[in-house]
Amino acid sequence: MSVELLAMHGWGGDSRAWAPWALEASQRGWPLRAGERGYGALPPLQPAWDGQSRHRILLGHSLGPHLLEPQLWASATAVVLLASFAAFVPEGRSGRPLRTALAGMAAQLRAGNGEAMLRQFLGQVASPFPPEQLPHGPLEQGLGRVGADRLLADLELLAATTDLPGGLRDAAPHQLPVLIVEAADDQIVCAASREQLKARLPEATVITLPRAGHGLLGAGVSTAVLNWIADGLA
Repeated sequence: MSVELLAMHGWGGDSRAWAPWALEASQRGWPLRAGERGYGALPPLQPAWDGQSRHRILLGHSLGPHLLEPQLWASATAVVLLASFAAFVPEGRSGRPLRTALAGMAAQLRAGNGEAMLRQFLGQVASPFPPEQLPHGPLEQGLGRVGADRLLADLELLAATTDLPGGLRDAAPHQLPVLIVEAADDQIVCAASREQLKARLPEATVITLPRAGHGLLGAGVSTAVLNWIADGLA
């Protein structure tokens, strides 16, 4: 069975979050390669297919699916959306507080206060678990100016998302198998955005984790996702 996985982390994280996934996937004989946005000490990297596998699975956490290159979607055979969204900010009045919050985060990055802002954000990502349980990320070595600029650019992309990633929009009519994993206690992706994602992908399989936040800590999510992939190959 020829399977490969490509993964992209979300805003404020880095590729090391996928290390436990890669270990578990390797036990099934599946390689996992993770992309990197370069917010911290790690250099940016866009993952690529090896060109040899029959089954090519894209994994994206939060903003991650929107950060993958379009050509990756064209060759994918399935996709997993983890605590993700189509549009991050809901339309109309309900999205106003979130737009204000994003503008404030951008202002802190421009003012050089990115580390304090990111630490607060990651606390919300981890909730209801302590932030110490999150994998290592960009704050480990401290944010430099380049990293802050990259965070700001991707924050602006986050605020501007209005629909599915382009590659997924093109693939959806062809019934690309999709798994949506959502967290009931997500403090980052609001309920309206989670509902919109499911409405845009009505054929998707949905797993709702009852006691999990945006960071999907303590949920056994990697095993559930890899089992879904394996079931689809059977």
